[in-house]
Formats: sequence, C-alpha cells, structure tokens
Amino acid sequence: MHINMAFCGGAYHFFSTKSSGREQADFFCRMVQLDEGDLPPVLDVENIGELTPKQLRKEVLNWMEIVEKRYSVKPILYTSYKFKTLYLNTPEFDSYPYWIAHYYVNSLQYEGEWKFWQHTDVGHVDGIRHYVDVNLFNGTYEELQDMTIEPDL
Repeated sequence: MHINMAFCGGAYHFFSTKSSGREQADFFCRMVQLDEGDLPPVLDVENIGELTPKQLRKEVLNWMEIVEKRYSVKPILYTSYKFKTLYLNTPEFDSYPYWIAHYYVNSLQYEGEWKFWQHTDVGHVDGIRHYVDVNLFNGTYEELQDMTIEPDL
C-alpha cells in the first residue's frame, strides 16, 4: 500500500561536504526540537564534493549515528536513486529508512527497501500556486505513524 503524503512535520538537513558530519550533526541537534508525531530527522545527501566515496560514507554515517543517539530514532536518508546506488549503497546504511528521489518514472525500480518515494517536483496541491514535490509512503498509515517521534524526547 502506498500513502500520498500531504504533510508531515519534522526537520531536514542538507548535508555539506565542507564540514564534518559531526559538526553538522552537533549544529542540527542544538537547533532542532522535534515534537511528538514529527517524522524522524531527514538527511539529504546529494553531492560528494572533494571527498572520496569512503570519506563521504564515514561523514554521513557520523551524522546519522549522532542524530540517532540524540533523538532516539533512526534518521531518514534522502538521496537520489543514482547517488544512493553510486555512493551510499553499502550495508551500514541498510538500517536507515530510505527516502528515494526518483522523478519522472511510472514505477520505482530500486531493488532495496525504501520508505518514501519523491516521484515528482512538478506536482499540484490545492491552495498552492506553484509546483510542489510529491511523495509516496511505502506502507500503511499505521506504519507511518509508527515511524514518528514518540513523546518525552
């Protein structure tokens, strides 16, 4: 079952290759207060910069582990199909929910497990005049609720 997601609260971080995963995670944790019912933190990784693939994986994993420890929930990894396949398709990332950005295809061909699929950046939503990203959740409404932040963080 796939659920069209109109809106879920939460926090998102765009990963930079200009500072360490630890520095970025520490900043994120200082700035972000999550509330009950929010989605777990999302890390958007879209470029490798001047890092090697091994360095990138290490820094991304550092961010994920620090943020997981702080919020007691596994962060979500957001990246494109191609980027995940090229750089982040190693076993240490398998335990993190994957939000795949893969546009303009009728069905998702990714072989691994995924939780969210951003399938277009030119969607329409009533009340918004501009294009919006449209996402699907790969599961039931109850499974989506089970992913959210629990009380007493």
